[in-house]
Amino acid sequence: MTELDELQDRWEAAVEAELPFAIELRHRVHADPRASGDEEDTARVVVEALGADEGVRVAKTGRAVLLPGTGPGPAVALRTELDALPVTERTGVPWASETPLMHACGHDVHMAALVATCRAAAVVGVPRPLLALLQPREETSPSGALDIVESGVLAEYGVEAVIGAHVQPRLAAGVVSAVPGPVNASTDEFDVVVRGQGGHAGYPHLLRDPILALSQIVVSLQQLASRRVDPVFGAVCSVGRIEAGTTANVVPNEARLSGSLRLMRAEDRDLALEGLAEVVHGTAKAHGCRAQLEISPCEPVLHNDAGLTQRAHRRLVRAGAGVDTDFRSFGADDFAHYCGMARGLMMFVGLGDTAGAPSLHDELFLPPDTAVGHVASALIAGYLAAVEG
Repeated sequence: MTELDELQDRWEAAVEAELPFAIELRHRVHADPRASGDEEDTARVVVEALGADEGVRVAKTGRAVLLPGTGPGPAVALRTELDALPVTERTGVPWASETPLMHACGHDVHMAALVATCRAAAVVGVPRPLLALLQPREETSPSGALDIVESGVLAEYGVEAVIGAHVQPRLAAGVVSAVPGPVNASTDEFDVVVRGQGGHAGYPHLLRDPILALSQIVVSLQQLASRRVDPVFGAVCSVGRIEAGTTANVVPNEARLSGSLRLMRAEDRDLALEGLAEVVHGTAKAHGCRAQLEISPCEPVLHNDAGLTQRAHRRLVRAGAGVDTDFRSFGADDFAHYCGMARGLMMFVGLGDTAGAPSLHDELFLPPDTAVGHVASALIAGYLAAVEG
C-alpha cells in the first residue's frame, strides 16, 4: 500500500465522520436558495461550515478558501457551485424551498460534499494546498467561472488542477463517470425576431405572417444537427421560448424565439453558427419577412485532462465505485473555462438510472442524502489524481 493509498483510506473514513454535519448543511442551503449573482449569503454559510478562514472574494459573490498542505507544491482546486434555479419546488420534503427558487441541479449536494471533503482533509492532512472554490453564477451568464479565471486568483494561488463532480440521474447509483476528452458541450444562445405584416387572420393573402415563418425556422433549425455536423460527434439545437401575438384572430407584426446551439467539437462551431444564420434569414425571406438574429457565446467544450482522468479512474475503483468510461452530456458547464488554464477533471456521480425519474432542473429533482458522500469520494479521487501526476 502506497502513502497515497493509505491517505485515501483515512480521508474516506474522515469524510464518513463529517457526513451528518454535511447533510445538515445540505438541508439548510437547499431550504434557503439564492439566485445567480445573489449568492453572498450562501457563500458565507459555506465558508463558516468549512471552519477555515474567510478566504478571498471571487467573482463578486463567490469565495476562494485556501487550506494549506503538509508540503509544498502547486495547489489543487475543488469547485462547487453556489446558485439555484428559478424553479418552484414540488418535492414535499420538510426542508424544501418555499421561494420561487430551487436547488434543482444538485448544487446543494455539491456544496455539502465539498465541505465534508475539506473538513476531513484538515483532519488527516493532505500533501498539497487545497483551494476550496465556491463559484457563483454557474447557471447563467456572465459566467462565474470565466470571471474567476480572468481575475488571476487561480494563478495567484498556484492552482495547476481543478476538480469538479456533478450529480447525474442518468447514471446508476454507485457509478461515477470519468471520461477523457470532451464530456460537456459548448453552448451558444440565440434570439430571433421575425418581422412581417400583421392584420386580420381571415385575410392571410394580404399579410406576411411572422408566426408561420418563425414556425418553419424552428423546424428547419433541426437540420443543423442532422445535416450540418458530423453525426459521430453530434449537435443539439433547441428552441426554449416562443413569443407571438395577443389574440386568436389577429396575425401580429412580429414573432420571437430564443434557443441554444450545443456542440462537442470546437471546430464545428463556426460552421454551425453560419448555418444557423442562413436558416434564420433565408427562411424569413422565403415567407416575405425579415429576421434579426443575435448570438450570445456562452461556454466552450469541456475537455477532461486524459492523465487526470486515468488516475482518478483507479482511485474511484479503489474507493468501491463503478466507473463509467462512456458517458457524455450535451449539457454545458462553465467549469470548461478552468480547463483552458489548468488541468481539469469533471466527473458525473450517478443517482440511479430509473426510467421516469426527475431530470436535472426538474421541480421534483431531489438527490438522496447519500449522494453527498459519493460526490465527496469523487472529489478525493480527483485531488489524489492531481497529486499523483
